[in-house]
Amino acid sequence: MSYGIEFVPGNISVKQVVKYCKLAENKDIDFAWITNHYNNRHCYPTLAAIAQATDSLKMGPGIMNTFTDTPAAIASFMCTLNEISEGRAVLGIGPGDLSTLPKLAIDPVKPVARLKEGVQQIKALCSGQEVKKSGNMEFFDYDGAKLTGVQLPGKKGIPVYIGAQGPKMLELAGEIGEGALINASNSKDFDIAIPLIKAACDKVDDKKFKKFDVGAYTAMSIDQSEKKARNAAKIVAAFIAAGSPPALLERHGLDLSNVAKIKDALSRFDFGAVGGLVGDGEIDAFTIAGTPEMVKEKCENLTASGVTQIIFGSPLGPDMTNSIRLLGKYIV
Repeated sequence: MSYGIEFVPGNISVKQVVKYCKLAENKDIDFAWITNHYNNRHCYPTLAAIAQATDSLKMGPGIMNTFTDTPAAIASFMCTLNEISEGRAVLGIGPGDLSTLPKLAIDPVKPVARLKEGVQQIKALCSGQEVKKSGNMEFFDYDGAKLTGVQLPGKKGIPVYIGAQGPKMLELAGEIGEGALINASNSKDFDIAIPLIKAACDKVDDKKFKKFDVGAYTAMSIDQSEKKARNAAKIVAAFIAAGSPPALLERHGLDLSNVAKIKDALSRFDFGAVGGLVGDGEIDAFTIAGTPEMVKEKCENLTASGVTQIIFGSPLGPDMTNSIRLLGKYIV
């Protein structure tokens, strides 16, 4: 089992992110994943700053996409980050945020096919290949592209983690990735996701799944006070519930009419109403929130389901510094 931590450089500055990453490294956390949103501080310079300030922490975007960045640009950045960090770079990449891309005048068509081509070209470029036009690609049929002014990562390459939720993306993760980043905090979701990944891995190589890193990209909130921890998780649980399909809500036994009310309150930015509507059901379905003992039990459930990397994601808790220390002491 390994552990990761996620930071969103939106409400916190790059200097704060670096400070928290140094603390996380000190608490034996293995990975730092930095979110990629156009409206926040950019993950690329943030990751470079983390690389220079740490010694053992692995790091990467969590997650990039091939709509806002081209495979060539991503490959160049990842090789540069790998050089700065002396071999600690990892790439989290996915289909893109379908709620954000239209705001940027981007039509997110064929996200699975686009991602598959993108990862293929990123891997080829990072291995030093000159990528010549094949006529078999719809999106990125490069014509003589090659990285010439960067230090390449060597034979091991840079591990690629696919951000996946739906069946097609989970299967793609098993087919082309070294790992997956799955936005889920409940073992019920992994009971469904992991068999899909394994089946896809087995089609490639019956030994591949043994090395595949299944990452649970959780919404975490830990505090010695159960009430404070769970209150800090309410808004995150609300947004996840509001964006979840009915089948997922039913899987966790949630009241669809109540979730509709939560969605309506969020649309009106009435966070007071949201706090009153979000109950234990939503919190337990979509977050890991509570005392260290409660969090430890939930993490053990994830491990039992087949998760191999637990990522401590936002909000972490009512006090971020204290939360990282608690995670290091009781969970890692």
